Amino acid sequence: MTSALFVTAQWLAEHQNDADLQIIDARMAPAGQEHLRDMQAEYAAGHLPNAPFFDIERLSDRNSPYPHMMPRAETFAVAMRELGVDSGKHLVVYDEGNLFSAPRAWWMLRAFGVERVSLLAGGLAGWKQAGYALQTGDVALPEAEFDAHYDQQWVTSVTDVLLISHEGSAQIIDARPANRFAGEVDEPRPGLRRGHIPGSLNVPWGELVVNGQLKPDAELRAIFQRQGVDLTKPIVASCGSGVTAVVAILALTALGIKEVQLYDGSWSEWGSRDDLPIATA
Repeated sequence: MTSALFVTAQWLAEHQNDADLQIIDARMAPAGQEHLRDMQAEYAAGHLPNAPFFDIERLSDRNSPYPHMMPRAETFAVAMRELGVDSGKHLVVYDEGNLFSAPRAWWMLRAFGVERVSLLAGGLAGWKQAGYALQTGDVALPEAEFDAHYDQQWVTSVTDVLLISHEGSAQIIDARPANRFAGEVDEPRPGLRRGHIPGSLNVPWGELVVNGQLKPDAELRAIFQRQGVDLTKPIVASCGSGVTAVVAILALTALGIKEVQLYDGSWSEWGSRDDLPIATA
């Protein structure tokens, strides 16, 4: 059972009341803006009808020292049931329209076994631009059925990434902006070193996106090839905290590439440790 990677605002407006469909708001603040923006308040000020707030910050492993690490399957399942999210429905996730955080929600849901997950092309901005209605306040849905079955093969650990970096057994792509990858500017999270994992390739996530959706397949393929990525070989995706790396994973998925894992700790883990090598060239 599959679903389209993206649905349009028009399609969603026509199907939003289908019994087998559910909309999820997955907006989040970029790194460095977490304390400047109240995402819960922004959500309450206007969201798609009947869309609960999928708070990536709160749904992450709260016991980890690193941001946005995957939670335990049962913890996630309980949270989804309480939100009223049904794992058997076709779930459509959206963010504010920059394709920044919706891919992470898409990936989390799929990693926990949801078979049908799509993203809203253009996100909230596209929905509003099309003139469709918003709802204010919180959404209280009845508790739903949600079965979570986490496949550990979706992610890889720092130990594995270190080995890959040494041996070149897979390609490591880093979705951070080029100036952060090159160590030219400080990271938005304090206490992290500058640079990147030795041997990794820079594919800035923003280059893959236009108007809240992925660029056409031919452009995506050209970007990966220009950055030295061999699409026939295994890939590990990384970024600052495991969020925008999923934009790269989404793009690779659109191109039919399946041998892709996420390094969930990403630079928040690697860059915080003095015992791991870094490169800046």
